[in-house]
Amino acid sequence: MEMSTATRPGARHADIKEMSFERSLKELETIVARLERGDVELEESIAIYERGEALREHCDRLLKQAEAKVEKLTFNGDGAPKGTEPLDPAAE
Repeated sequence: MEMSTATRPGARHADIKEMSFERSLKELETIVARLERGDVELEESIAIYERGEALREHCDRLLKQAEAKVEKLTFNGDGAPKGTEPLDPAAE
């Protein structure tokens, strides 16, 4: 059984894939604020929660991509730069 575009997860939020991190985060913050206020009808709450989840996943992907590009400088015994290596934040 194939899902229609309307029911496939993420299909309703295809525009998110083109958003910058900053724009995605700003919209996600707006959604969180609306949900915290509690002044949204149930149906709309569900819809914006789902969009918020899609935005969160997009932001997470973008952060992981950026993290993969970050490198740290390596130095030889004299203290002179000798190159770069991938940054491992867990090792810091």
